[in-house]
Amino acid sequence: MKKLLSILLTLVMTVSLAACGGKTASGGSEEGKKADGKTIYVMGPTPDHGWTAQAGAYAEKRVKEINDEGTYKAQYLPASSGEEQVDQVQTIIANGDAAGVVMMALDDTAQAGQEALHAEDIPFISFDRIIEATEKYAILNYSGDNWAVGAGIAYWLLKNGMAPGDVLVTLWGDNGTVCTRRQQGFEEYLLGTKEYFDKHTGETHKIDKAWTEDEVKALTSKYSTVVDPNWSADGAYTYLETQIDAFVNDATNGSKKLYVFSQDDEMTFGLMNLLEGNAVSEDTKAKLEALDTYVSAIGGMAELYAVIDGTGAQAAVANKYFDGLMSMNFNPNMMINAINYMVDYLGGNWEFKQGDGTYSDTWVVDKDNVSQYEGFAGH
Repeated sequence: MKKLLSILLTLVMTVSLAACGGKTASGGSEEGKKADGKTIYVMGPTPDHGWTAQAGAYAEKRVKEINDEGTYKAQYLPASSGEEQVDQVQTIIANGDAAGVVMMALDDTAQAGQEALHAEDIPFISFDRIIEATEKYAILNYSGDNWAVGAGIAYWLLKNGMAPGDVLVTLWGDNGTVCTRRQQGFEEYLLGTKEYFDKHTGETHKIDKAWTEDEVKALTSKYSTVVDPNWSADGAYTYLETQIDAFVNDATNGSKKLYVFSQDDEMTFGLMNLLEGNAVSEDTKAKLEALDTYVSAIGGMAELYAVIDGTGAQAAVANKYFDGLMSMNFNPNMMINAINYMVDYLGGNWEFKQGDGTYSDTWVVDKDNVSQYEGFAGH
């Protein structure tokens, strides 16, 4: 009797699978083939503020253009976390109509979503945050050149007097590849193993005298943190409020110089917000004003460019406490490039191999050249 039931169950499952449509050799379903795979899905942040908001806005604009052009359908899927993006991938797979996916992973938990796309043979481009475990599956890994970002900031700080034994404050946005590559580029420039090419000037720079590993470690290890909430002015404010007395005193008792390696414009605003308020003692503010202080940022927000050129609301606080301020140009309009790469891929205009990476140039923007660049709206 059990044997008969087993045979009947097998027959029922076989008929059910035939009715639903089995997997094709390409990894899609018969339902997916009927839809012709004409939809480009673009996955990114829920627009709120700062760099990610503008990346999302650029994505929505390009998606509308693709729909108007009519060759492909396109849909923007905003999310607030990598876990939400994994759920979105399952929906994409279930829809069965994906021509390709452009994913700006919001955190490393999105890895499972990229693995699922690969398992279904759905081509995807990884944009901005490159997840190392799955970059070999992407048809392309594309971002700004984060190693060059770090090298550019190291070059600029050295140009403004940074030397072994000085005090450096480092603000990380998170622990992903964006910040780790920026840190790597920064340290490699100091060690003399990496050059920095400045697209604005067309010049290539290399440190005159390489630092030792011990000198680099001493510079980068004492005042370094991943801000919480990630990438935020508020997160930077909270950390700096607890540490500003210590690092200002260290610099005052040392070389009389202070340097800030901030890995995003938002976090640099966190420092200015702190100095504008009453949370810092007048004694510490007076000591900071007496120091030679040079502050970096990354992004290119119009609001920060306005501080650099002296027209912004916070230019006064920057002029009082900073001797120099810069931002590495890292425009979120690169999101448009990422989507265009997918269009090129689907159109057969393709020179890359699976797992390849390509990276957009980035360069120093400071008081000497800020007038030549238009920033993006951040706040």
